[in-house]
Amino acid sequence: MKTSRKAPATSGAPTAGTEDAEILEGAVDRITFQNEARDFCIFRLAVEGRREPVVVVGALPDVEPGQTLRLRGRFEIDRRYGRQFRASSFEHIQPSTLAGIERYLGSGLIPGIGPALAERLVAHFGEDTLDVIESRPDRLSEVEGIGRVRSEQIRKAFLEQRSIRDLLVFLQSHGVSSALATRIYRQYRERALRIVRENPYRLAAEVPGIGFKTADELAQKLGISKDSPFRAQGGVSYTLTERAESGHVGQRHRELVEATSQMLGVDQVLVEEAVDELVRTGSIVVEPIEDGERAAYLRPLHAAEVLVAQRLAQLARADEASRAPSIDIESELSWFESTRQIQLAQEQRDAIRRAVLGKVMVLTGGPGTGKTTIVNGILRILDKHGLRIALTAPTGRAAKRLTETTGHEAKTVHRLLEVHPKLRTFQRNEQSPLDADLVVVDEASMLDLPLMQHLLAAIPPKAKLVLVGDVDQLPSVGPGSVLADIIRSGVIEVARLTRIFRQAGESLIVTSAHRIQQGLMPVVSKDASGDFFFIERDDPESILATLKTLLEERIPKRFGLDPIDDVQVLTPMHKGLLGAAHLNQELQRWLNRSTSTALERGTRMLRRGDKVMQVRNNYELDVYNGDIGRIETIDEAERAVEVRYDGRLVRYETADLEDLTLAYACSIHKSQGSEYPAVVLPLHTQHFVMLERNLLYTAITRGKRLVVIVGSRRALELAVKKTSSQVRFSRLAERLRTSIG
Repeated sequence: MKTSRKAPATSGAPTAGTEDAEILEGAVDRITFQNEARDFCIFRLAVEGRREPVVVVGALPDVEPGQTLRLRGRFEIDRRYGRQFRASSFEHIQPSTLAGIERYLGSGLIPGIGPALAERLVAHFGEDTLDVIESRPDRLSEVEGIGRVRSEQIRKAFLEQRSIRDLLVFLQSHGVSSALATRIYRQYRERALRIVRENPYRLAAEVPGIGFKTADELAQKLGISKDSPFRAQGGVSYTLTERAESGHVGQRHRELVEATSQMLGVDQVLVEEAVDELVRTGSIVVEPIEDGERAAYLRPLHAAEVLVAQRLAQLARADEASRAPSIDIESELSWFESTRQIQLAQEQRDAIRRAVLGKVMVLTGGPGTGKTTIVNGILRILDKHGLRIALTAPTGRAAKRLTETTGHEAKTVHRLLEVHPKLRTFQRNEQSPLDADLVVVDEASMLDLPLMQHLLAAIPPKAKLVLVGDVDQLPSVGPGSVLADIIRSGVIEVARLTRIFRQAGESLIVTSAHRIQQGLMPVVSKDASGDFFFIERDDPESILATLKTLLEERIPKRFGLDPIDDVQVLTPMHKGLLGAAHLNQELQRWLNRSTSTALERGTRMLRRGDKVMQVRNNYELDVYNGDIGRIETIDEAERAVEVRYDGRLVRYETADLEDLTLAYACSIHKSQGSEYPAVVLPLHTQHFVMLERNLLYTAITRGKRLVVIVGSRRALELAVKKTSSQVRFSRLAERLRTSIG
């Protein structure tokens, strides 16, 4: 490898000071800082001929340890950090020294090769190692542990890296990161460059992780006109997609045209033409609504809304034979009370009666209102009469809790519908329905519209459906407000529970949750025997210090709770001093002082014993968004980890680790469907935009034995008083009224 040298200015170099630009080549030794967007980093570069690595700083996207880079920039003296190389651009190059080849192969960039195997390969083939992998992979079997199948896998992975690098050279010159270039390549393979040049707006619609803004920036650099029809169409789709990511199912046509026109800086006529073209090609749907208005939808969401309304109507209108009229409900209610040695309240008896004799029912109520008792009554009575029962919930934790409280096996919706790991489709559907006469869905407020569509498609027409949930919690992360819309329609049976039972009423967690829902300040414990506490702290630094004391000392000593397994820190936001990202770094440092093996991923350090969360559905690994586990083993050689989820061990290879994050702290949204022995909630006015009543209510109702709020009284008052200002655009309630009314 080479040391620095002068280089002439090129078209990709910065204009200022290019006459002093230098070239530096070397291998990335260690990354010391990388921001969340992975587009700025500080790292140490091993340069041949230099005893010490060079510190490099710059806006360099997706740099990884082991990569060999050619950097353009200049050396500078930083007052605090000393001499460093300020890079303005870079490109990947193939390593040429034995040490560089070994570092490159062992970096984890090529699946199937870890540091140990890289060392053996270079020891055997020397400077010919890369040539052997590319041109003579059959020779790889000369190295112990490599067979024919594995050698071909290594060759394919190596060639894919080279193809990606060719695409990367083109895309990086137009400001696209290497991570996104990899996704583009995997979507289109050999067609990638042609598609990018012809219509980069396709990337936003077809490549996960690439938004319209990225595609638009690339298009402008490629010389595509701002008035291009492709741009207008992409802008319309982007606006509707953004709305969907905010929970809306669609948008009023007028608002869509205005918002897109303003965002693109183009005439509304051009946007209206784009809408018409997208309707013609079937990408979106526009339909009339009330007051002569029209509404626009992405086609899949429109289909989901229509089908959910139709299927619920079909279930609700089913013939009388499927309503179990032969059951003597009063006798069965007495039997259930006798076997459980309880006395049901009148609203509990009514709810069980309506579910057993009806077809579709919603059961909603806050904590302590007896939902579990009612569900058990429904299950015991219908099980006694031989009905086949299926229990489900949107998350693994919610399904596990449902199993524990009912004694019946419950599955996540994805497992109940038998998701195909490769095709990502559900094998249970209208053609292959569930073997069930009763389907009970817990935590139904978490169901978004697309998942509800798939669930209803798999429920047999004669089956009963009971949706159980707290409608006052946060709505689903995905589009729609299914549970609230069903209740709002007024045409589906709803049992709304309001009475707090005596034992639950003794809990200040339950009492405070109901007070908050009424817009009243919570009642906090006055002595150590309580379960709900508020510790007033006015500045973020003192809140952080108090969290440390609580988790390291006070909660474990006073309540006997494990600070990792039993306590969950919930926060309204992801960013900031009290956001999930920073809190996780601090909590890891406080609670996991493991000195054993660790794995570095950019700025993240994963250690044995870490509490981690899966942040995207991974059908092949059978782990889903929100699942929480503990790292049990770390394989440094293969850059892989094993995580234990409720007794099941899951291995994450290098490529899967992007979906794994620390979970000592998580956002309140991510906690939906979960219940923890203890919840600690930092609350400050820096969370202002997120301080709303249903957010606070959701956080508090996650705690089973203990809830501690640490923060400013002003922030707590704001959260209690402020109701959600955003009503999601959805027409499910109206469609239900039309279908059933």
